[in-house]
Amino acid sequence: MMLSVQDIRAEYRNGQLVLDNIGFSLDRGRTLAVLGPNGAGKTTLLRCINGLMKPRHGVVRVEDIDVLNLHPNAIAHRLGYVAQRHEVGRVKVFDAVLLGRKPHMVWSPSRADLSKVSGALDRLGLRSLALRYLDELSGGELQTVCIARALVQEPSVLLLDEPTSSLDLKNRLDILALIRRIVREHRMAAVITLHDINLGLRFADQLLFLKDGRVFAQVEPDALKAETVAAVYGVAVDVVRHDGQKVVIPRISVEPPTFKQKNKETP
Repeated sequence: MMLSVQDIRAEYRNGQLVLDNIGFSLDRGRTLAVLGPNGAGKTTLLRCINGLMKPRHGVVRVEDIDVLNLHPNAIAHRLGYVAQRHEVGRVKVFDAVLLGRKPHMVWSPSRADLSKVSGALDRLGLRSLALRYLDELSGGELQTVCIARALVQEPSVLLLDEPTSSLDLKNRLDILALIRRIVREHRMAAVITLHDINLGLRFADQLLFLKDGRVFAQVEPDALKAETVAAVYGVAVDVVRHDGQKVVIPRISVEPPTFKQKNKETP
């Protein structure tokens, strides 16, 4: 088993319970989509897995190593994290990707570090952007750079928090297809938080639904039921098959709000 998460329990500083008894496992070459409504604990779960937030209880193992007891630098050797929001400044693409090699550096970048960055730029189609600044990139280009930076860490597991949240439809499909290809080619594992269930159905091998900080269901895409979606999101849906692909379609029609106009008094 590449990744094993057992009995994660996490609280905010005020004592509010965020995650309760979260557990799942993931094999090499597989992608898990974490789904659920706002506030369900999706981002907190990634932060707990990566050690950025210390859970009150639980174990995270990567290839049978308990990573929560490791130094942050050692965690970065095993887990690559792509946050939902990125710092964008006057940093060139090559240098931004090179930062992913920091856990492996002693003093300064070696020839091997530079070679790995060059290789990642080539594999992800970023070679032509190597000398561009991050603040000159489109949303899709920037997200690809962040994935490249995580990839050159040479982790066993990729954690991606809403990697498609600010992208248009084409870039959403391109980014998730890229992630799936990387995971399968490099025999890694990936955990991705998503809001769009249909993207999870299309690109993930497993779907993990969170509700109120707990695991409500973990299913393969082909096994997803409309009742599960309705219970998690509070919306009646149909789960249908289109061109061999399961798709979730809400049943409700969204009506625009109506406002009553007050009668003006006549003088």
